Amino acid sequence: MLVDSPPEQCAESAPAPPTRRTIRAFGLLASAGILVLVALASIAVGAKALPLDQVWHGLFHDSGTYADVVVRDRMSRTVLGLLVGAALGLSGAVLQALTRNPLADPGLLGINAGASAAVVTAITYLGVTSLSGYVWFAFFGAAAVGALVWFLGGSRGATPVRLALAGTAISAALYGYLQAVMIMDDAALGKMRFWTVGSLASATDSTIEQVLPFLVVGTVVALALARPLNAVAMGDDTARALGADLNRTRALSMAAATVLCGAATAACGPIVFVGLMVPHVVRSFTGPDLRWILPYATVLSPVLLLGADVVGRLVARPAELQVGIVTAVLGGPVFIFLVRRRRTAQL
Repeated sequence: MLVDSPPEQCAESAPAPPTRRTIRAFGLLASAGILVLVALASIAVGAKALPLDQVWHGLFHDSGTYADVVVRDRMSRTVLGLLVGAALGLSGAVLQALTRNPLADPGLLGINAGASAAVVTAITYLGVTSLSGYVWFAFFGAAAVGALVWFLGGSRGATPVRLALAGTAISAALYGYLQAVMIMDDAALGKMRFWTVGSLASATDSTIEQVLPFLVVGTVVALALARPLNAVAMGDDTARALGADLNRTRALSMAAATVLCGAATAACGPIVFVGLMVPHVVRSFTGPDLRWILPYATVLSPVLLLGADVVGRLVARPAELQVGIVTAVLGGPVFIFLVRRRRTAQL
């Protein structure tokens, strides 16, 4: 005679549902797959579309054909888009955690303004005309403003509110200086107009080589700060109780965000909404744990940036719209939707 199994035994024999950690890990792998597809589209799509077999041939062979030359040229643009997108998304996520402000991005702390002011100064007063010259001036301008914001925000006694106020004040002053110089100098206006929009069109291997060391260092430091930033997000008192070093965490977070955003802005000009919007989207399905937010932002931000670059090439063929314009046009409505959805959920 058959005897029914006890309920406990049936429960043990049933397959365990996937854990949230497993789901997040598979989601991260899927995001990486999407990034590969978008990167291939970035190489294949342009003023002249290339079939995937020609893209594949150009990636691994250099026979000197037209298609191979085009692939090589677009490779630099795509690689720079991958690096810059990851840097912007990661720096935005770090700054939002550091300031405990969901609207924080590199622009809030004056980093974009510092880079732009340094470039317009180099053009107007030092006669710098090459992109390689812009890179170094923009990077050091961003770094100088980051250090100034940290000092004005209280240095070792810095708080999220002080940092945000200092960054906002410095940004306003620098953008006023920027507009004044560009109005008074027509040559500077003409040269700066393209750079300040934000574009990947001038990407070269030289540009990548110059910014790559900074981006690698900034990425490693930012990802290593996930656990301390989780503690900081709970409030100063809780973070101290958990053993977090607030001053060290804030200083390293500011340094990492400044290096990442400074190098990205130096290479492409200021590109808006990537560092603001992607962490919002990521947080909606990962929760507040920065151990997942930071890797997801690193992978999905290049998806947005390269996707916007591809859209800019398609809508204005044979010309193109700069990626900074496309991210602003796409980012505004999407961000409004996210904010309204969050408000509805709270109600």
